[in-house]
Amino acid sequence: MRLPHLALAVLAIPAMATAIVAGGRAVQSEGGGPWEQIQVGAEPQPAAPATSAIPKPVPAKQAAHSRAIDPEIVVPPQLGSNELERIEPRAPLSDLALAGPPKPPKTKMPDDWKGTKLFQPVALAAGLIEAKGYSIAVSGIDIVKQEETCTDGGKSWNCGIRARTAFRAFLRSRAVVCAVPPEGGRDLIAAECRIGNQDIGQWLVENGWARAAKGGVYAEAGEKARAAKRGVFGPAPSVSGLPPLPAAPRSAPEAPSSILEEQDGVLMPPADQPAPAE
Repeated sequence: MRLPHLALAVLAIPAMATAIVAGGRAVQSEGGGPWEQIQVGAEPQPAAPATSAIPKPVPAKQAAHSRAIDPEIVVPPQLGSNELERIEPRAPLSDLALAGPPKPPKTKMPDDWKGTKLFQPVALAAGLIEAKGYSIAVSGIDIVKQEETCTDGGKSWNCGIRARTAFRAFLRSRAVVCAVPPEGGRDLIAAECRIGNQDIGQWLVENGWARAAKGGVYAEAGEKARAAKRGVFGPAPSVSGLPPLPAAPRSAPEAPSSILEEQDGVLMPPADQPAPAE
């Protein structure tokens, strides 16, 4: 009895295998279940991470700041070259807009002849200065000497002293800057001088207290001062508003050489004086 049972079991094994293979093919053809991915002899695929299902953040786009532009207003219209016309410039609104004539260039002094500041200057004449061991004659002018006199209507007046007084009032012991060498103690030096930004030679000529040198830089200012009759070119200063001069003092009587009177060759006291006590 065991032999037939064994034969049936052996025959049943191929039949069962055939049925299993047929069933697997039927399931694979239907496309269902996770078994469709299983293949015999294939390596297992690695599992996806748990965070793979989280969507990645999308960067926010910056808002574009824009404004509406009208092309017809912003963009100039297209013009052909034949439509342009050149016109003359308009006249200036005033004479201030006109460029003046170029000034003559100033002569540059050597490095050792730069401006030297001189304190407490003394005016010996209008345009003649002494300070810090220097004797300086302002350049570009003819100095009016102290002893010079001028004529006004046939009457002479001391214009040299008047010019020196006006120059001293202008200086007022202020420091002057002159283009002189750094060492003093030399002879009379002709140099340009100024007080701050004021040219001393220009001031003297403009006010008529000095004559402009012929062909110098102050020639035009000298002509204006002469035409306006300023300074030495004008009339004598009026003294009507000044107080009268004091009267000359009377001469005092001569003092006697001695109080004794001479009588017969003998000095005797005056008669009205008592005799000295013995």
